[in-house]
Amino acid sequence: MKKKETKNLEEIRIQNYEANKMNSSKNSKKKKTKDLPWWVELLFVQVGLPDSLLIKILKAKRNAKELINNDKNLLIYFFFIIATFIYIYPVIRHAKNKLYCEKVAENYIIKNNNLFSKNKSELKMLSTNFCNGGQQIYNIEN
Repeated sequence: MKKKETKNLEEIRIQNYEANKMNSSKNSKKKKTKDLPWWVELLFVQVGLPDSLLIKILKAKRNAKELINNDKNLLIYFFFIIATFIYIYPVIRHAKNKLYCEKVAENYIIKNNNLFSKNKSELKMLSTNFCNGGQQIYNIEN
C-alpha cells in the first residue's frame, strides 16, 4: 500500500509541477508585455506623430547606450575638458573685458586731455586706475 501511495504522491507532484509550469509561462508572457512609456503614449498615440519618427528615436537611443558602454573613458575625458573650459571661461572673459576697458580708457585720455607728452607706462597706469573706478583722470583735467 505504501508503494501505491508514494506512486500516487509522485504523480500528483508531477502534475502539480506541470500545472505550475504552465501557469508560470502564462505569467511570464504577461510580464513580458510592458506598458508604453508616457512620452510614447503622449506623442505617438495621443498626438499622432508618425511611427517612422519613433523608430528613429529608438535607434538613436540604442546607439547612444552602445556608445556609452563602449567608449566610457573617451566620454569621461571629453566631459572633463568641457568642465575645465566652463570653469575657466569667466576668468578669460574678465581679463578680456579688462583689457578692452583699458584700451578704451587710454584712447579717451589721449583724446580729451591732449596728453601726448605722457609716456606709455603712465597712460597704462591712468587707464587701469580709471577702469578700476579711480578718479585720477579727473584730477589731471583740473
